Amino acid sequence: MKYALLIYSKGDVEPRWTREIHPAIAAILDRPSVTGWVRLQPAETATTVSLGARKTLLTDGPFVDSKEFIGGLILVDADDLDGALAVAAELQELDRTAAIEVRPVLETELGGA
Repeated sequence: MKYALLIYSKGDVEPRWTREIHPAIAAILDRPSVTGWVRLQPAETATTVSLGARKTLLTDGPFVDSKEFIGGLILVDADDLDGALAVAAELQELDRTAAIEVRPVLETELGGA
């Protein structure tokens, strides 16, 4: 089963999760069970699309009421939730300031054209 590990960090914390800074990160990302990963630009570069008063609204920045923002995500294949949680725990040891949400990926195709 695929799981998404959503990495949350505080807005004022510089990203520390790079191969150059932390070789242990590279060791985890290079595993066959890690099927993809991305780091995101800072939260202030986001634009949120929402619907208000019958028209589309664009809002600069993330539209969440939070002191933490998603900094990236890692996709892993694991036998079960415990396997995905084990990878998240390893990452947590490398950066104790980050929070890691582990969520199963819905593996259905979108309908339509």
